[in-house]
Amino acid sequence: MSDTLTRLRQRLDTIGPSHRNDKNKSRIPLGCAEIDAALQGGLAPGLLHEAVTAGGRDGAAAVGFAAALALRAKERRPLVWIRQRFAEVEGGDLYAPGLAELGLDPGGLTLVRARHPRDLLAAGLEAVRCPALGAVVLEMWGRSPLLDLTATRRLMLAAERSGVTAILVRVGAEAERSVAFTRWRVGAARSRPLAANAPGLATFDITLLRNRAGTSGLGWRVEWDHGQQRFRSAAPLSRGVVPLPQRRPAGTLHAPLARTG
Repeated sequence: MSDTLTRLRQRLDTIGPSHRNDKNKSRIPLGCAEIDAALQGGLAPGLLHEAVTAGGRDGAAAVGFAAALALRAKERRPLVWIRQRFAEVEGGDLYAPGLAELGLDPGGLTLVRARHPRDLLAAGLEAVRCPALGAVVLEMWGRSPLLDLTATRRLMLAAERSGVTAILVRVGAEAERSVAFTRWRVGAARSRPLAANAPGLATFDITLLRNRAGTSGLGWRVEWDHGQQRFRSAAPLSRGVVPLPQRRPAGTLHAPLARTG
């Protein structure tokens, strides 16, 4: 892992100046009025936030949601994404055209692969300490005893000092103790098809499990508008309507026929 950290440090040195003057910046609106109201204006920058999903089948949704949060948080600054290698075994590589469809320029992303959770946390801490970055995503699969209150507190303190927003993605693991400012449970939701039955916008079922700024336990179904690079409430899907029979109770619709003769 020492070689990976060395290359990461060299990369961070080339990104840009190591200072920023926006540590006291106001909240970052996510675009959906109901969510921004619950967050008292939007996502708090320069802190640690967490996206979790218990099932691996929702891993892609959690990654997509984290990418959208990072896009809102980074604000034209570079993004570092650190993945546990097991994430690629289970969920596949990050797909550059897919990131571009979300509105995220793959050319502005530095990808780091870590074999072990220990390496992921070390690289994540190194990246979060770099004030030249806009956001850092740490993607971990499964449970790890290394990801405890001490580890998340280190990430939080580093984010507060640098002003970099850190987003921890945990797939295939229940939420555990951490100091994350917000924690979101993310699931995939059915999207509305676009014109000519084209694939719809990325749609998520999200629940705000923790919110240190206010109310938690709220849930929403949202779409990611990649053109405007913002979330918005997802409109209800239309469904077929079964006509009720006339002149008799609905419960008799499937009653068996009486046999005669």
